[in-house]
Amino acid sequence: MSLRKVVISGGGTGGHIFPAIAIANKIKEKYPDAEILFVGAEGKMEMEKVPKAGYKIEGLPIRGLQRKLTLKNLAVPFKLLASLRKAKKIMKSFQPDIAIGVGGYASAATIRVASKLGVPTLIQEQNGYPGITNKILGKRAKTICVAYDHLDRFFPAEKIVKTGNPVRSEVVQIDGKREEAFKHFNLDPSKKTLLVIGGSLGARTLNESIKVQIQKLIEKDVQIIWQCGKIYLNNLKPFVDELNSSNVFLSDFVYQMDLAYAAADIIVSRAGAISVSEVCLIGKPVILVPSPNVAEDHQTKNAMALVNENAAILVKDVDARENLVNEVISAMEDAKRCNELSSNIKKLGIPDATDRILVEIEKLIK
Repeated sequence: MSLRKVVISGGGTGGHIFPAIAIANKIKEKYPDAEILFVGAEGKMEMEKVPKAGYKIEGLPIRGLQRKLTLKNLAVPFKLLASLRKAKKIMKSFQPDIAIGVGGYASAATIRVASKLGVPTLIQEQNGYPGITNKILGKRAKTICVAYDHLDRFFPAEKIVKTGNPVRSEVVQIDGKREEAFKHFNLDPSKKTLLVIGGSLGARTLNESIKVQIQKLIEKDVQIIWQCGKIYLNNLKPFVDELNSSNVFLSDFVYQMDLAYAAADIIVSRAGAISVSEVCLIGKPVILVPSPNVAEDHQTKNAMALVNENAAILVKDVDARENLVNEVISAMEDAKRCNELSSNIKKLGIPDATDRILVEIEKLIK
């Protein structure tokens, strides 16, 4: 048995794109001759990130409905039809052994066409609460790979396989990197260290919450590795310069996230599916601040899956400016609680998710 040709479709956000690339890399590792073609949505993030990872991508003109009333919504049905036509053309000329959907609008057209043409289909759902695309595709897909329990409310139970979320392996390998980490960030290994992971769109609340209460952290001699996101750097840099504290490392984006994780005693993060999967593998105490600006509030559901197992602390977005830093300090000063959180979150990590997904892919093409 060999995998010759694979289509992977989806995107729109890093939470869909990075798992897709991780799956592609795992296929390439075992089947170096396999041809992998990505299908994304024109103008979306995947059209840039996928070629950077070394894979070919075709774009569909597909668009989702805007939540507010706008003339753009009138074009949606036409773009959907055009996307279905183009997806059919791609499938017929490429002739894949399997089509994999990772969520996002492009996968809706691609997986639908693939299943109609008799191509085996698999979808990977990252969240504890599925997006609308995957809920619809769940009826058609042969296998549904998930990261959370209790998803039989949304999908046929017999199709569900719990595989975990694929994460970038280089990011979660932190053993033996502590010394290198403190050198890299120019921080003191003898001090308690907080890592704040603001993403691109979701960073605002986290940034404001740290900014208004940062003096409390400095007074407690806590160090901060603060990823603030590109659009906030110009605003925050003068503020941090003025603090004139060697305890604060500010950056728009931390490229060596493995080192940031290695240095951290406590992590503050949004609750996107991939972030949650990463922190489960890191196994350090984490405070999750779910973003309220995501479809169907799925970040709160991701966070609650950990909180219910006493594996994370939840701070609501609306309470963060007032409470986040207090929660950080209280956790830092409670070694017993930190050990409990650490031990419980480690139990939830699935380090071999890509291997498990590959096994399901192989079952389908047999």
